[in-house]
Amino acid sequence: MSEKLDLITIGRSSVDLYGAQIGGRLEDMGAFDKYIGGSPTNIACGTARLGLKSAVITGVGDEHMGRFIREQLAREGVNTDGVKTDPDRLTALVLLGIRDQEQFPLIFYRENCADMGLTEDDIDPDFIRRARAVVATGTHLSHPQVEAATLKALQVAREAGMQTALDIDYRPNLWGVAGHGEGESRFVESAAVTAKLQSTLHLFDLIVGTEEEFHIAGGTTDTIAALRAVRAVSGATLVCKRGAAGAVAFEGDIPDTFDEGQTGPGFPIEVFNVLGAGDGFMSGLLRGWLDGENWPTALKYANACGAFAVSRHGCTPAYPSWEELQFFLERGIKRADLRHDAELEQVHWATNRPGDWSEMRVFAFDHRSQMEEMDGATPDKIGRFKELCLDAALQVKDGGDGYGILCDGRLGRDALYKATGTGLWVGRPVEWPGSRPLRYEPQLGPDFGGLGEWPRDQVVKALCFCHPDDDDAMWADHLSTIERLHAAARRNNLEFLLEVIPSKVGEVVAETTPLIIQRFYDAGIFPDWWKLEPFKTEDAWQKAVDAITRNDPRTRGIVVLGLDAPQDELAASFALAARQPLVKGFAVGRTIFGNAARNWMAGHITDGEAVAEMSGNFQQLCAVWDAARAEALK
Repeated sequence: MSEKLDLITIGRSSVDLYGAQIGGRLEDMGAFDKYIGGSPTNIACGTARLGLKSAVITGVGDEHMGRFIREQLAREGVNTDGVKTDPDRLTALVLLGIRDQEQFPLIFYRENCADMGLTEDDIDPDFIRRARAVVATGTHLSHPQVEAATLKALQVAREAGMQTALDIDYRPNLWGVAGHGEGESRFVESAAVTAKLQSTLHLFDLIVGTEEEFHIAGGTTDTIAALRAVRAVSGATLVCKRGAAGAVAFEGDIPDTFDEGQTGPGFPIEVFNVLGAGDGFMSGLLRGWLDGENWPTALKYANACGAFAVSRHGCTPAYPSWEELQFFLERGIKRADLRHDAELEQVHWATNRPGDWSEMRVFAFDHRSQMEEMDGATPDKIGRFKELCLDAALQVKDGGDGYGILCDGRLGRDALYKATGTGLWVGRPVEWPGSRPLRYEPQLGPDFGGLGEWPRDQVVKALCFCHPDDDDAMWADHLSTIERLHAAARRNNLEFLLEVIPSKVGEVVAETTPLIIQRFYDAGIFPDWWKLEPFKTEDAWQKAVDAITRNDPRTRGIVVLGLDAPQDELAASFALAARQPLVKGFAVGRTIFGNAARNWMAGHITDGEAVAEMSGNFQQLCAVWDAARAEALK
C-alpha cells in the first residue's frame, strides 16, 4: 500500500547558491554555499522537519543539480514520487546574497527551467489523493502550462474533500512584470497578475501572504481593502504576515483593524536573513493547521519557525526540527542572535543530521604507521591495498544498510574517492599517527582549511591519547586542539567522531573514560560519535554511557574499537557492549586486515585472495555483532 501523506506541495524548485560573505555586494561574492530552494520545495522540507509526511510535485533536470535536489529531498525525509526528471530542461538556479539587514539581492536563472516543464499529464490523481492537503504557490500560476498542472492538482484535491492552501509567494520578475536584476523586488502593481490570482482564490481553504502579496491579490495597496477584496472571492482563512508586527488570521469578515484578528506570540530576535523566512513561517503554520490547532497556536509555531529562518544562513538549512521547536518554545530566547546561541544550535545540529545510522559495522583501515612498518610496504602499495579493503567492505555491504569504513586521505586517497556515493558511512582521520599531545596531518592546514575540501558526507575522526591523570598543560593542549577542530568541523557541516584511548597512557578503571568524556563536554565539545575501547564490565559501560547521555542525549552514539584483538576476545567484548542501546556497533581494523596486509605487502597472496580473506573476516565479525545485539534484545 502506498504511503499516506500529510501534504503535497506543488511548484518551483531550484539550487540556491548563497553568497558566503556577509555584508558584500553580490558582485563581490567569492564563494557560495549550495542548498535546495524554491518555495514549495522549502515548505516540503520545513514540514518534514516538523514531523509531517510531505511530498513535492516539481521538475528537475537530468543532470547533477537535479540529482542533488532529489537526493537532498530524500535526506530531509520528503517523498519524491512527484518529482519529474526532465531530459530537455535544466534545473533552476538562484544566486543570493546578504548585503545588510535590509538588502538581500538575488538573481533567478529560470529560463524554461525544469519545474516550468510540468504539465497536466504529470499530475497523478492517485498520488494527490494519498495526502490530506495540497499546498500551491503563486509562481506556478504565472504560466498557462504549469497553471494547468497546478489547477488539476487542486481540483483533484477538492473533489476528494482534501484541504488546500496557497502561499501567494509573489515574485514580480517571475511574473514578467520586473527585470532580471530585480529579483529582490517584492511588489510591482499589475492588474493582469491580480486578475489571474483572483480567478483561483476560491479554490483554497487557507491563503497566506505578506501585506504586499495581499496587495497584489486584492488589487489595492490598502491592506484592509485588499483583504476584503480577497474575501469577496474566497471563503478561505486569510493569514497576513506583517514582519516585525507579527501575523494575523481572519476566518470570517475582515474587520476594520488588524487588532481584531487572531494572533500568536511573536519572538523579538535579530534579523540576519529574510530570504526563505516566509517558507519557514508557512511550514510552522501548516503543522498547526493540519494538526487542528487553534490559530493562535498555529501562528505561534509559524512565528517561531520564521524567527529561526531569519536568524540563520540559507533557507531549508535554517528550519527547525519539531524537537528543536519545542525546545525553543519551552526554554525561550536566551540571546537575540539565535545562530550564536550555542545550546540552541547544538539542538538544531543534532536533530537535523541526515541518515539513519542506528547500526554501525565499520571496517577501519585508516591505519598509517602500522602499514608503513610492514615488510614490502610503500606509499603506492599501501594506497592500492586500501582500495582492496574498500572492495572487501563493499562485498560485505552488498547493498545493505549500516556499513561503513574508516580511511585516511594521505595514503588512502583513491579509496576515499571510490567510496563516494556507495552508501557507506565514511570516517576520515585527521590526527598524526601516535601523536601525544594530539597533532594533525599536515594537509589539514594550520587553520583546518583542508576540511573545506572534504565531501559533506565524510565524518571527521580524531584520536586522542588522553587520561584523567594528564597534567594541566597536557589537558589544556588536548582541549584547545580538539575544540578548534570541533568548531571547524561544524563550520564545514561535517560530523565529528572523537576516539579516546586512555589505556595507552595509564591505568584504566571504570571511572577513567567517563571522566575524560566529561572533560570534553565541559569544554563545549559535543562529538556526534564516540569511539571507545571495549570495557570489561557492565558497570564500566554504564558509567561511560551515563556520562554521554547526561551531557548530550541527542548524540549519534558509540562505536567500539578493536585494538587488534583476536575474534574470540572481540566476541566477548561485543556481547557486553551490545547490551547498551547507545552502542551502535563496532569499528575494527587489524583484526580484519592485519594478516592479509602482511602477506599481500610481501607478495605472498593476490589481490583477489586478500579481498576474499578480508571480506570473510569482516562478514564473520558482522555476524558476531548481529548475534550479540539480537541476544541483548531478548
